[in-house]
Amino acid sequence: MSRLHCMAAGLSQVADHFKAEMPAPIELPSETTEGALGLVIFENHGRRLMRAVTWGFQRLTRDMRERGEEPGRIGLVADLTNPKWDQMAADPRYRCLIVMTHFANPDGVPGERVRTWFSLKREPIMVWAGFCRNIPDQGPLYAGMTMDANEAIQPTNDRMPVLLDPHEYEPWLHGSIRDVIGFQFRPPFAAERFRVEQTEDLWRSGKGPPSASSQLALI
Repeated sequence: MSRLHCMAAGLSQVADHFKAEMPAPIELPSETTEGALGLVIFENHGRRLMRAVTWGFQRLTRDMRERGEEPGRIGLVADLTNPKWDQMAADPRYRCLIVMTHFANPDGVPGERVRTWFSLKREPIMVWAGFCRNIPDQGPLYAGMTMDANEAIQPTNDRMPVLLDPHEYEPWLHGSIRDVIGFQFRPPFAAERFRVEQTEDLWRSGKGPPSASSQLALI
């Protein structure tokens, strides 16, 4: 899965959908890449809270440190047995709902790749199964779990987000590690549920999905 998604829906309507509180004003960038802010819902003592959180946990290997490189970011969780994720995966305190309307994959030949966008038909938002943790000296960070892609996504990537339907929010937020593993290895959302928007916008163009305005109307 690529490292680009966006949120083209009204925040107050999203808060109503989740019955979530906004303890602080939220300002999101037009698109979220690793290191930028994305929209996250988490629970604290029975309350659902919505806030802007940085996408991607810092990654600094010994080789990177020896070369004097700055830390990178890891925003995708593909291997739950990795020591970086195993504690968060097992502990419901670190689970969250990542809210977006679209995600994009690069399409085409190297050097000329363009943006292909994906969203759900007749549904205003997508909810991505995520992990969120407040790290000392870094602040709150999140990453999203991935799975094998369906037929709609496969032409551009062999991985896709683990997406949740509304009746699955509670099992994701409060389930066991067995439940977490089950979400990752179940069949993905059916290809027929997705709108696929191929564009001629270069990957680094910063241009949003063509359906962004119509997505707002679904709220």
